[in-house]
Amino acid sequence: MSEPLPYQVALVTGATSGIGRATVDRLCKMGLTVYAVGRNAEALEELARESGAKPVRADVRDTAEIVRQLHGTEVDILVNNAGILSTRAQFSEIETSEIDAMIDINLKAPMHLTRAFLPAMVERKRGHLIYIGSSGGQAAYPNMAVYGPTKAGLSLFCDNLRCDLLGTSVRVTEVVPGRVQTELYRTAMAGNQARTLLYDGYRPIQPSHIASIISNAIELPVFVDVARIEVFPTDQATGGGTMVKFPEQ
Repeated sequence: MSEPLPYQVALVTGATSGIGRATVDRLCKMGLTVYAVGRNAEALEELARESGAKPVRADVRDTAEIVRQLHGTEVDILVNNAGILSTRAQFSEIETSEIDAMIDINLKAPMHLTRAFLPAMVERKRGHLIYIGSSGGQAAYPNMAVYGPTKAGLSLFCDNLRCDLLGTSVRVTEVVPGRVQTELYRTAMAGNQARTLLYDGYRPIQPSHIASIISNAIELPVFVDVARIEVFPTDQATGGGTMVKFPEQ
């Protein structure tokens, strides 16, 4: 018989689709009280009906609003899942507003939310911080000169947090997926190109697989921290390079 979880309450960002939604479902089934953060009221209501999660309608960048709605709640698990890849353009063509949005949502928002809920975890000596990284933060890919650095920064943030949290029993886990079939590329690729180019004919990871990894990390004894786990489709490898011909003058 497994030991009972030392945690009771989880907070999941980007909760209405993809990895976030699958994670909410999984954590609710584990018996946790789950607060689901998202901007779409209708999607949050549907999620609440289907999973039993408690909806928190807020922009992930609005830390104060999220903290306000959870006032007095002891958050044991913080799953920083919300992220965007607003465009897959060359850096010279990216709008400055898109640069700011990716930095704000992918890197600054997880930092601010962590800062908001971490002190109480440290005081209780109980907590688990979970971050959804990306293979794009571990290796260079074309047309990802903003998204990649935000995920790389998140990864190093996790490493630094572990140094700061030694002796507190607060765990830090980074999950680093390769290609997962989510809505991440919805705005980055016009039309139905994401499905055609990235998923049709391939065997991508499903959000439920990432949720399973998250739950497994949580269920391990508190003295065991899955610091970082990279997970790829069997058919995908990270890295590599592309060489192009230089046109003759």
